[in-house]
Amino acid sequence: MVLKKWVVNILFICTWLHLANCDELSLNDQFFNNVRKLIKRRLKENQQENSELTSEEERTQNVPTPILVENWPQEKHSFGQVTAVSIDPHGNPVIFHRSDRYWDANTFNDSNIFYLIEYGPIKENTIYVLDSKTGGIQFGWGASMFYLPHGLTIDTYGNYWITDVAMHQVFKYKPYEETPQITIGKRFKPGSSLNHLCKPTDVAVSTTGEFFVADGYCNQRILKFNAAGRLLRTIPQPPEFMSLQVPHGITLLEHLDLLCIADRENMRVVCPKAGLQSSFGEGQPAATIQEPDLGRVFDVAAYGDLVYAVNGPTSMLPVRGFTIDPGSETIIGHWGEFKNPHSLAVCPNGTALYVTEIGDSPTTNKVYKFILV
Repeated sequence: MVLKKWVVNILFICTWLHLANCDELSLNDQFFNNVRKLIKRRLKENQQENSELTSEEERTQNVPTPILVENWPQEKHSFGQVTAVSIDPHGNPVIFHRSDRYWDANTFNDSNIFYLIEYGPIKENTIYVLDSKTGGIQFGWGASMFYLPHGLTIDTYGNYWITDVAMHQVFKYKPYEETPQITIGKRFKPGSSLNHLCKPTDVAVSTTGEFFVADGYCNQRILKFNAAGRLLRTIPQPPEFMSLQVPHGITLLEHLDLLCIADRENMRVVCPKAGLQSSFGEGQPAATIQEPDLGRVFDVAAYGDLVYAVNGPTSMLPVRGFTIDPGSETIIGHWGEFKNPHSLAVCPNGTALYVTEIGDSPTTNKVYKFILV
């Protein structure tokens, strides 16, 4: 509308000058030529502005938004604290829970030693495969294997990657097997050396087999391993100026060569280079998403170029989900309403997203399903 008025005004002036029958026709012709050039330039600039605006609107409109699926699961479950959720190769959500165990002030001593070793591992199944349509239990396993569950990641080949904060270890299992293929860390021995872990929180696995461990509550670091479990790199390390405070969840945007970290107590998401495609860019400043409403970020999950995240209780801030664009380092969407979410996972085909909550009773330990539209 502004452009139209501007053009009309110019044309009015031009017409008036033409009707005035100026004596110096050459000057008049030159004036009209300059006006035409101005109009063309202004039209071109306006088209570019509209094109950029349309592109931005389309980018925002094409972002998949999670919509809660009501009455899912269709049957009630009596889980313990549901600390993690992942997706198996069949598209079913798989949860990791603590049964009747809780993490409180009496769970560890000042040296991070687990107080309840003498009680043995949790006797009930700690892992359940749920039906994606109904939420019913399809299969359970993990009995008498874990002491205090925390993280669960299922890779593209169906292997289960599990963290136990009591044992200070990370395990790689084939589905439903009781003997791990890979073990990282020393059993019940917390430490900060390259051979020890201390309350590891999460694992992210690439299609090449390289994997990352968030070593989590004590050591404030990410460890990168090759497919055989040999340590390749520690994040952060010089020249990276990135101080982590409880890296609680991690996810890979493999095609962008980014590892995104839920840096919980720093109340941000940071995405350093993963170094999967090449070592170029490793150690450079990470993409950082830190906005006033983000709060303490508990977990992150990648889909396409986006990262979905959930925060936890943080002062007066709403507890909810976030859609993040690491490319622009901005939050581009909000969704959901929670009390104490702990984990989330996105189906690889982008059809659904799952969030788990932990609480102090079976009624507050929940699994939510969202569809992405």
